[in-house]
Amino acid sequence: MTPGELRRLYFIIRTFLTYGLDELIPKTRITLALRIWRRMLFWLPNRHKDKPAGERLRLALQHLGPVWIKFGQMLSTRRDLFPPQIADQLAMLQDRVAPFDGRLAKKQIEKAMGDVCVESWFDDFDINPLASASIAQVHTARLKENGKDVVIKVIRPDILPVIKADMRLIYRLAGWVPRLLPDGRRLRPLEVVREYEKTLIDELNLLRESANAIQLRRNFDNSPLLYVPEVYSDYCSQGMMVMERIYGIPVSDVAMLEKNGTNMQLLAERGVQVFFTQVFRDSFFHADMHPGNIFVSYEHPENPQYIGIDCGIVGSLNKDDKRYLAENFIAFFNRDYRKVAELHVDSGWVPSDTNVEEFEFAIRTVCEPIFEKPLSEISFGHVLLNLFNTARRFNMEVQPQLVLLQKTLLYVEGVGRQLYPQLDLWKTAKPFLETWIKDQVGIPALLRSLKEKAPFWVEKMPQLPELVYDSLRQGKQLQHSVDKIAQEIQVSRNRQGQARYLLGIGATLILSGTLLLINKPEWGWFPAWFVAGGGFAWLIGWVRTT
Repeated sequence: MTPGELRRLYFIIRTFLTYGLDELIPKTRITLALRIWRRMLFWLPNRHKDKPAGERLRLALQHLGPVWIKFGQMLSTRRDLFPPQIADQLAMLQDRVAPFDGRLAKKQIEKAMGDVCVESWFDDFDINPLASASIAQVHTARLKENGKDVVIKVIRPDILPVIKADMRLIYRLAGWVPRLLPDGRRLRPLEVVREYEKTLIDELNLLRESANAIQLRRNFDNSPLLYVPEVYSDYCSQGMMVMERIYGIPVSDVAMLEKNGTNMQLLAERGVQVFFTQVFRDSFFHADMHPGNIFVSYEHPENPQYIGIDCGIVGSLNKDDKRYLAENFIAFFNRDYRKVAELHVDSGWVPSDTNVEEFEFAIRTVCEPIFEKPLSEISFGHVLLNLFNTARRFNMEVQPQLVLLQKTLLYVEGVGRQLYPQLDLWKTAKPFLETWIKDQVGIPALLRSLKEKAPFWVEKMPQLPELVYDSLRQGKQLQHSVDKIAQEIQVSRNRQGQARYLLGIGATLILSGTLLLINKPEWGWFPAWFVAGGGFAWLIGWVRTT
């Protein structure tokens, strides 16, 4: 490790200990050595004993910076894994991170606008942030151009060096995983960390987020499922983003949703539909769907509509990944574990020599107990842990391109659990996926493909005779080349055969002449002619081999 990495590691350990997070370590025999080591660090006492454990965990993650805050945001959606006093505190990391000075934010906005005063473009700029998160914070204002209420998003100052320092350390730790764990190489830790780093760095470019939001808004234009605020791209830059201000109920405020008369069951089901629509219909999904980025419209509570913001992290899947995942989901829903096992082998995610029968039985053992239960009784965290153990047994590799999808699915589950614990996730998703699969392999898919490619074929139609002529001419030239190569190979084979024959004759003559010289010296020069003839035959054979 470099001195900088060691300093950062010490800072992380010191932060955890000074916030007393060592108290969260379970007291088991496995953790005995760790707890003894903690006792030896007597100069790092818990300085926040007056605060509850959940608050100390939140403050520690917040103190460590954006990489750790993002981790806390993901944990906050898993209320099945943590008691309420911890989950509630982690939820505050979604949009209530300590803000930075609003005057500094104003200076950054003016710099992004080309050193122009904020008041020249905006009215009623609020120096106090509306919300603050791990990467950026937002301020409210009104556009002079059209009088619309907007929010201005600005990146936290000097955040990139902190992210890079943490990522260097995480890369170093990830490099140790294959050495420390027997199956560490299968986990592909460096690739997973590289994917995570890419998403964090992408979040620092607000032009990218603007483009993502515009694309997502277009995908759900006039949809009753999801509304994405309008982005005013003329005012956006790499460090600043301006978009429509929305008014909605935070999806985590269940009491307010119920007070507004929201159809909670339909809302939860639509959350699942939004996720699968983004993944399978659009191949473009919001990959940061924690509750701080999701609101519900006040209007039409009987027909609720989501409002999505913060599109800094998005994911996409290629055609093969989508097909593979959809078929896997449907096989799971139908409890066709044999199909699941075969799909894993066919995809190459497990070795081709895997015993399909054993793999099928292992998947059945993990997944069968979860069906026909309401969402409140299903812990995807527990299921994923069991599947991980199964994967380790059968040498299944982690797929970095699906890490974002897995994280988003966990977010969706967490939101669904809060809104409507009785939600049947399988019943909601299965019809959607079956319809999508039929659409991909049936007559509609063929007609759609013909429609998409028809302009290309029409464009190439006048060139068809010329293309056919060129193809025939190239075929003729290729056949001529093949015949010439075959003829050269045959000539070479003949020369090789003649060379072997001459070498054999030469060896026979040399051996015969040598024996005659030894046994019949009275024959004079006659044996010597045998040796000379054999040498000449050898020489000719050697020449023919070159």
